[in-house]
Amino acid sequence: MSPHVQPTFGFLFDIDGVLVRGKTPLPAAKVAFQKLVNSQGHFLVPVVFVTNAGNCLRQKKADQLSHILGVPISQDQVMLSHSPLRMFKRYHDKCVLVSGQGPLLDIANCLGFCRPITIDMLREMYPLLDMVDHDRRPKILHSPAVDLPKIEAVVLFGEPVRWETNLQLIIDVLLTSGYPGNPYHHAKYPHIPVLACNMDLMWVAEAQSPRFGHGTFMVCLENIYKKITGKELKYEALMGKPSELTYHYAEYLIRTQAAERQWKKPVQSLYAIGDNLMTDIYGANLYNRYLEEKNSRKGSKALVQAKVAAGTRSTTVSQDDEISNTWESELASATATSCRSILVCTGVYNPHAEVSPETGESVTETVFHGHRDFRFDPALIEPDHIVPDVAAAVDLIFQLENFAPN
Repeated sequence: MSPHVQPTFGFLFDIDGVLVRGKTPLPAAKVAFQKLVNSQGHFLVPVVFVTNAGNCLRQKKADQLSHILGVPISQDQVMLSHSPLRMFKRYHDKCVLVSGQGPLLDIANCLGFCRPITIDMLREMYPLLDMVDHDRRPKILHSPAVDLPKIEAVVLFGEPVRWETNLQLIIDVLLTSGYPGNPYHHAKYPHIPVLACNMDLMWVAEAQSPRFGHGTFMVCLENIYKKITGKELKYEALMGKPSELTYHYAEYLIRTQAAERQWKKPVQSLYAIGDNLMTDIYGANLYNRYLEEKNSRKGSKALVQAKVAAGTRSTTVSQDDEISNTWESELASATATSCRSILVCTGVYNPHAEVSPETGESVTETVFHGHRDFRFDPALIEPDHIVPDVAAAVDLIFQLENFAPN
């Protein structure tokens, strides 16, 4: 590639099912990334890894990817499902309950939260709350003598290990308006804010069939809350693919990379490569719809469709607008004009097992694995391209962009 040629496009790579299966690298991954760097190991185009994983720090994920791909990856190229929480500054000084696994306090602190409390910390303060496992019940029954500040928000980072404990204590916090030692009697509705990351119902590892993801835990939490109260659990924000917010933040990271490399031309095209129709493809297409409306300025139809697809059951249009305004103020306006979706056949997607959208309403009822608050729209799970693996995806994009690296 001529040193004067500057890329006007960027890559958004999913990880699980695209680059790895569990901890096993896919053969095409190294091949693909040798095409993306020059002899000095510098990327020829902006690259961001957009994963719904969220149980580690960005640097650890960057180190893992560097080892897997054989090229140097920086933490600034890694976007975990919780990365957009950096923008939710109004919660950073509040006492928040965090759920998930991994170094939760370190993750929360790195995102800007000053007063996080984990489920285990809450359980130690209120030992009478966790009673499902008989072996973990307290030996001496006594009321806690703690002065815990009001919990003002719940942050769901990812699937926890002990689901019964997490479900119980989160429900306690929601039904006591942030005072889990109190009785349920006067719980306010709407409840205190819940911010959730990673809505994946399933994910693919070394097993022959997909495994439960954080989305499955969220289904449990939503249904328990509704069964007890008769009301819908509401989310202040949903992050991770297919959330529009996630792709907006990913584009911001792409622009930042281009600026650091002093590439003057604006990034116009994003290419999202993934293996999951309900997250990677849905999310890329939803963001493309947003970009088309934003850049056309001819009307609000596409934006309205995008808002409907993103779900209005727990988010009003005014809240959507507020979040959109936050994007603009925190991240600056999008420069991309398109976000193209490319589906690989090395992960969740099985070209021989999918049910055709032509089957009508049965698809909506039985096959839609997306989150409750995201409406089924057949157009949003239709990829722009289907390729065998990630190496074929890189070749295709270079061809589409008429980009010829050395």
